[in-house]
Amino acid sequence: MSVLDNWDQWKNFLGDRLNQAKTQGMNQETINQLAGQVGDYLAGQVDPKNEQQRVLADLWSVADEKEQQAIANVMVKLVQNNGTQQ
Repeated sequence: MSVLDNWDQWKNFLGDRLNQAKTQGMNQETINQLAGQVGDYLAGQVDPKNEQQRVLADLWSVADEKEQQAIANVMVKLVQNNGTQQ
């Protein structure tokens, strides 16, 4: 089973990556920019695997660049307290 198949596993995966980035000294602005790039990649290359990802993909597809960055920033906030490596 892929980490993309389950919403909670996906949030934990993203939370782990976020915690690693912070541990390595990455600042919040850079994290948010990378989150936007990840969103672009996922929207173009990965088929949503669950209802939550489908909603995000649909929102991403109708959002302009500024709105997409806002979605990415909110996802960072959502997962900041998730992860297995806290």
